[in-house]
Amino acid sequence: MSTAGGTAAASGWRGFLESPVVGMAPWIIFSLLVGPGRFEISVALALACSVALVLLGRVARRGSSWKLLELCDVGFFAGLAVVGALASEGTLHWLETYAGEVSNIALTLIAFGSMAFRTPFTLQYAREQVDPALWDTPAFLRTNYVITGVWGLAFLVAALAGGYGDLVLHNPDNLWTGWIIQILAIVAALRFTEWYPEVVRARTRRDTGRPGPDPPPVSDLLLPLASLLVPIGIAVLVFDNMWWLGAALVVAGTLLTKALRRPGTGAAPSA
Repeated sequence: MSTAGGTAAASGWRGFLESPVVGMAPWIIFSLLVGPGRFEISVALALACSVALVLLGRVARRGSSWKLLELCDVGFFAGLAVVGALASEGTLHWLETYAGEVSNIALTLIAFGSMAFRTPFTLQYAREQVDPALWDTPAFLRTNYVITGVWGLAFLVAALAGGYGDLVLHNPDNLWTGWIIQILAIVAALRFTEWYPEVVRARTRRDTGRPGPDPPPVSDLLLPLASLLVPIGIAVLVFDNMWWLGAALVVAGTLLTKALRRPGTGAAPSA
């Protein structure tokens, strides 16, 4: 039983590490935590996460390729750690204010740059999860271009929101630009990464005449975002002066969540 348990654990680790979302974890940690007085701890946590992912990847993914995103993780945050350690007080203040935007812009460039060089960064992860015979098929390649593009857009939205909060509102900790918009963009990309491949697989089965479930509806994609409106509304009620908006978000989130759960819930596949 111990051998079986160890094998299952190793398989679980491999599955966890084979997701491109894992490679983005250090950037997500950093972009959400960085701010005035939090630069050093944000860099330290992101760098520790980056190194841990590389080391775990070598152990759990024997024979796998080095991942572009993981190498960029270590290089970027190691560089920031060195700069932060040597920076003057003025430079450190600038980094505390704008490092979140810098990291989001860097990720946007990695995403769209990898697409420009015909190697979307999600491709390296996806190839370790499918049969090599599928690696060069149009559907597989198109899926990775789409998912990588969505992540690029998500981090671009996060960069623009953070930049607006810093440069226009002069408030890096603004509830909307510093937290809500950025979190929604990341959650949307996370959910799309799970939802879209299922859609492609179901459509491929249907087009080739093989049996299987129908493509998941768009409501499956939107449901987690609708559910987020409730905690966002509570946060607005607690931390913002617009109590009416917080109450409206709680009500809207509750109603939308119920509405999106109705279509197809428990329904049998059509004949």
